[in-house]
Formats: sequence, C-alpha cells, structure tokens
Amino acid sequence: MTLRLIATDLDGTLLDSTGTVTSRTRRALDAARARGIHVVPVTARQPIGLRAIAAEAGFDGWALCGNGAYATNLVDGRMLFAEELPPETIRTLAQALRASIPGLLFASVREGGETFVAEDGYAEIADYSDHKRHPQTMGGVPLDQVLAAPTLKLVIRHPELSPGVLFEALRDLGLVGFEATLSGAPFVEVMAEGVTKATGLARLCEHLDVSQSDVVAFGDALNDVEMLRWAGHGVAMAEAEDVVRDAADEVAASNDDDGVARVIERMLG
Repeated sequence: MTLRLIATDLDGTLLDSTGTVTSRTRRALDAARARGIHVVPVTARQPIGLRAIAAEAGFDGWALCGNGAYATNLVDGRMLFAEELPPETIRTLAQALRASIPGLLFASVREGGETFVAEDGYAEIADYSDHKRHPQTMGGVPLDQVLAAPTLKLVIRHPELSPGVLFEALRDLGLVGFEATLSGAPFVEVMAEGVTKATGLARLCEHLDVSQSDVVAFGDALNDVEMLRWAGHGVAMAEAEDVVRDAADEVAASNDDDGVARVIERMLG
C-alpha cells in the first residue's frame, strides 16, 4: 500500500489511559503529516471532546465524529456531511426499549455535535469524561423534547445496567432503521441506519481522493470493527476484544505502550 491517510480512534487507541497524547505519538503523527499523509481522528466524540486534545495531537483538518455520522473541519467548522436519525425512528425505539427496561435515560446530539439535549436525571449519573462536557451544563428536559428533533447520535444509558445489557436488549427488539454500537463509554450509541465509522471514512476519502487501499485505521472497540475491516490495513490495539482483533490485519501494542506510534513509525520506514 501507499500510505495516504491515517484514521485513528481516540479513547483506548491513540490516547493513553490518562487521556493524553504521548510525545512519541505526537512525533509519529507529525512525521506522517510532514510527508503529506492525512491524519484523521475517527471517534464517537463530539467536536467539544476533540477540541480538548486537538492541540496535543496536532489535529488541524477533517475529523469524523459521532461514529462516522458527520465530518467536520476542526479549523473553520465546515461540515462535509451529516447523517441524522429522524424523530419518528428514535421515538419508536425509545418507546419499545422503555417498555422492557424501566429507568432508562436518553440524550440527543444535535446541530453539528454542538448541542447536547439530555433527559431529566441524565446529568445526575453522568461524569465529565462521558461526553467531555460538565454535567452541570447538560440541563434536563422531558423525554419528549429529547426525541422531538433529528439527532446525529442518540445516547441510551441506565443507572445500574451495563451498556452491554442494554445493547443486547435493543438488538432483541428486532427493530430496524438505525445503527447501534458500543464505544467503551457507559452507554449505547445509536446513529442513522447504515452509519458506521467505515461509511463516514469512505465518504471522507472520496472527498480527499484517497483510495481505500491507501488507508490505515486504528481502533479498539466494537464501534471500530467496520472501519478496521474497510481500511486497506486495519490495526487493533492489544487490549481490544476478540471481535475487534478478528476484524484487523494486525494487532499493535497497547495504547499505553504507544501502539499507534510504533505502527506508524514502521510504515514510514
């Protein structure tokens, strides 16, 4: 392959366990950029969470947020595309899931990822690390307001039940019209039908005139699987689950051992 684009997940992949970019990783990313290689964060985060580390990582161009639902330019705020879930779909989903699991809480990501609309009670069980925004800024509205407008990502969580349990319950409903996944965060994430990190990356690569075969992608969680399979060379992190490792062409060292940087250094020769 001729390496032309590096697509990397952030949490558990590019960032170490303290949530920072190590000096070795930054040097590797800078070396790639110096050769004209695009370096693109592909994340479940919203722009607010990307800005927190953009300077550390040197991100200064396109980014894929919301698990591939939308592409935003971190410098000028341009949106290349945005795929939203319609209100009728999320209302049907929420009604069916709440009938089987009491106590669920929902939040909606809107308006280019800048607006976060949380149900009453959501902020009380949220931490800053969940969405890279302070819970006291989340407010709280009735559920019908959360579900009243198109969303880039619907967040579903429970005070006691794990995301894995909620994810399986959602799949067991047999509903269609959306894409659900897990990122390692304490909630289930729901995007528009067919939206994954792979579909977002494919659209961005088309815009940049980069061939699929010239992309290396890094990830560690369920929401990275499609991207690792799609890329010309997919790299799973050492501590990724089996389903993620099986989707990759290579397993790198852990995020705390500069796994991404080691692979980039080798590929740059």
